[in-house]
Amino acid sequence: MTTTAPGPTAPVGPGEILLGLNTFGDAGVDAEGNPKPHALVLRELLAQAELADAVGLHSFGVGEHHRRDFAVSAPEVFLAAAAARTSRIRLGSAVTVLSSDDPIRVFQRFSTVDALSNGRAEVMLGRGSFVESFPLFGLDLADYEVLFEEKLELFDKVRAQQPVHWEGRTRPNVHGLSVFPHLENHLLPTWIGVGGTPESVLRCAEYGYPIIFAIIGGEPRRFAPLVGLYREAMGKYGQPMQQIATHSPGHVAPSDEEAREELFPHWLAQRNRIGAERGWGPASRGEFDAMCGPEGALYVGSPETVARKIVRLKENLGVDRFDLKYSNGTLPHESMMRCIELFGTEVAPRVAELLAAA
Repeated sequence: MTTTAPGPTAPVGPGEILLGLNTFGDAGVDAEGNPKPHALVLRELLAQAELADAVGLHSFGVGEHHRRDFAVSAPEVFLAAAAARTSRIRLGSAVTVLSSDDPIRVFQRFSTVDALSNGRAEVMLGRGSFVESFPLFGLDLADYEVLFEEKLELFDKVRAQQPVHWEGRTRPNVHGLSVFPHLENHLLPTWIGVGGTPESVLRCAEYGYPIIFAIIGGEPRRFAPLVGLYREAMGKYGQPMQQIATHSPGHVAPSDEEAREELFPHWLAQRNRIGAERGWGPASRGEFDAMCGPEGALYVGSPETVARKIVRLKENLGVDRFDLKYSNGTLPHESMMRCIELFGTEVAPRVAELLAAA
C-alpha cells in the first residue's frame, strides 16, 4: 500500500481548524408542500457550492445515496459541474459507497474531477449507512464486509498510479494493468469515513489515510478514545500523520432561537422517517434541544454559538477539520443559503479569533 501523504490532507496547526460543508442533496418541498424534482434540487445544490466557494470555506462534499430522500446518486458528475463554477474550494464526496462501486472507475472519475478543478478533488470512501445500492447493483448484503475490504485494497493500489496487480473474489483480478488519467504531481487525497467502530479506525490507519468521524448523535467528546486510537495506530503502522475530521449536522441563523425553530420541524420529520426504517423510537423536542446544547452533536444556533461549539470540539478532540452537514430534510434552499453565508462570513472568522486567543 502507498504511504505517500498528499499535501491537502496534512494536519493543520494546534490553533487552527478547517471548516467545510457536507450535503446529501436532501430533496425538499416547494412553497405548496410538493416534493421538489431532483433536477431542481441539483441546480440549487450547485448554487450552494458556488456560495460556499465565494465565502471562502475550505471544502464542499456531496454524499452518494440511492433513495427518494436525496438527489445525489452520482457525486462525481455534480462535482465536475461545480469545478467549472468555483475556483478555490476543495470538492469531494461525503461519502462514496465504495462497496457497491468499482474502485477503478471511482479513481478514474475523481482523477477527472481533479483535472477539471485544477487539483481540488478529494474522495471520502465508506461502506454506507444506507444499503439501497446493494440490491440496486446486484450485490449481496452478506458480503458487506468483504466487499469493502477487497475494494479498498484495490483502490489503494490504483491510487498509487503504478501498474496494478491484484487478486480477490469480489471482482475480476487485475494483472499489471495501468489506470488513467493520472493526477498532476500528487496522489488523490483520499479519506475514509467511519461511524465509530475501532475496526474501521484501525483499517483507516493501516492504509495511512486521513479519517473523518460521522458524529450525528450523543456527545462528540466521547469520540476521544477513537481519535486517540487512530493517532496511536498511525504510529504503529509507520504512517505519516494525516488530518482528523468530524462531520455533524447543524444550522446557523442570526439567533439561537431562530436557528432552532427553523430547523426543528425538518430535523424531526427526517429523524423519525429514517428512525422508523431502523427501529428507533420517535424523537422529541427535548432530544433535539439537548443535542443543540454545548455538549451535543447538533451545531445549531447563532454564529457565536456555533463558533464556540466548534472551538470546544477542537479542544476536546484536537481535530484538524470540521464539516457541517447543513442540509436537513425539507429545510428550504433559502435557509440553507443563509446558513452557508453565515458559516463562511461570521462563524469561520470567529472560530479563528477564539482559537488565536486561546
